[in-house]
Amino acid sequence: MSAWDPDVYLKFGGERTRAAADLLARVPLSAPKHIVDLGCGPGNSTALIASRYPNADILGVDSDEAMLAKARAEHVQARFEPGDFETWTPHQAPDLIYTNAALHWAADPLAVAARLFQSLAPGGALALQVPQNFDKPSHVAMRAAAQDGPWAEKLRDAFQPLMLGAQDYAGALAPLGAKLDVWSTAYLHILEGEDAVLKWISGSALRPYFARLRGNERTGFEADLAARLRRAYPPEIDGRTYFPFHRVFAIASKGA
Repeated sequence: MSAWDPDVYLKFGGERTRAAADLLARVPLSAPKHIVDLGCGPGNSTALIASRYPNADILGVDSDEAMLAKARAEHVQARFEPGDFETWTPHQAPDLIYTNAALHWAADPLAVAARLFQSLAPGGALALQVPQNFDKPSHVAMRAAAQDGPWAEKLRDAFQPLMLGAQDYAGALAPLGAKLDVWSTAYLHILEGEDAVLKWISGSALRPYFARLRGNERTGFEADLAARLRRAYPPEIDGRTYFPFHRVFAIASKGA
């Protein structure tokens, strides 16, 4: 998979950080000592955590060096280290594992969530948020464009996230004795600029597709997808684009 581009990802940083803030606001811990931001990206979520818990020891973990470099450059009161959340295990049991918009990249997000919950210290909490837009027009158009062009063979199975909802995460965590707070939210992002939805997904979901294409093939694929997205999300009279985005949130608290 291609490296992340922090600048592209943060083009809509305010909108992306909104869900991170909403997740953190529901964490029921008053003063966790050891916190892990797993899949911390460019550190925007880590900064929120450090603001709420200024006395905590905070570790940001991400598999992408460009994202980690961006996070370190923000001078957040946290440590950062490389790690793959699918296999990462803590050196000491955390009081809070916070993972925002990351687990959907895993082959088995529910198994990862269960393993992370089990690694918590007594009284700790796992807080996670994942997109639930994979059956919406943006991703339908992405798959259609991938299948219909001369690049179809190269893009076969490029990105196949599992279609998981709130009940799936509840069902995976409840048998472990978790006290659950699980919900879904549909945001309406109002985006500025031409081809705004294409620019949004270029910073995230399109990465596996771009990693397999070069030169004219990538240009052709982008042009094909841009046309489909303009039909799916036509600009309003003022030029802005309405982009509904669905997300699943889960907070699993462990007994003391």
